Amino acid sequence: MTDGMGMIINSVVAILLMLTIGYCGMLNRRLKLLRADEDALRATIGELMAATEIAERAIAGLKITARDCEIGLGERLNRAERVTAELDRKLIACKNVVGRLSQIGDTGRTDGAKSRVQDAQALAVAAQAFAERLRHKVLGQAA
Repeated sequence: MTDGMGMIINSVVAILLMLTIGYCGMLNRRLKLLRADEDALRATIGELMAATEIAERAIAGLKITARDCEIGLGERLNRAERVTAELDRKLIACKNVVGRLSQIGDTGRTDGAKSRVQDAQALAVAAQAFAERLRHKVLGQAA
């Protein structure tokens, strides 16, 4: 009986060893797949890091560009405000001159209808010439 029992125990141990070896082979294959996935994951992480670095450089470049644009636009806005203020001053001066011209026209009028028409025409021609000179002057400074 001891021989039979020994044989059964040896057989069970042999079967368990074969199962263990089979299970180890299966685990080995799974570990290889995990290692392959780990390499792919490392490659993906490396690509993500490279893309992140590129994005950070692009963001830094955009910040510099935005700052430059802000400075340039600020200067242009200041210049436009100065030109607008100058145009306002010149418009007020023009209104004053037109007022004075109309006063001159009012005081220089005579009683005759024909001379009034001639005075009005002369005043209109003088005002147009003045406005044209002023327009050239303003456009020359604004450009």
